[in-house]
Amino acid sequence: MLKILALGIVILFIAILLMGVQVFFTKKGKFPSLHIGDSKAMQEKGIHCATSQDAEISRRESPIERILKSENL
Repeated sequence: MLKILALGIVILFIAILLMGVQVFFTKKGKFPSLHIGDSKAMQEKGIHCATSQDAEISRRESPIERILKSENL
């Protein structure tokens, strides 16, 4: 049982090391961005991440607010 656990840990360590070779062993190594908005293909289609879309919608003025402002003038 202990041999299987040790073998599993070694295999997991090797897999993580191989996935991060560029990140760990180069000066400018960094993990790729996982945000949808950072993908060029998604940007071309006009798709952004949910957080950015929520912020954009909250910045917009609602039609009700526009009507209320126009009535006050």
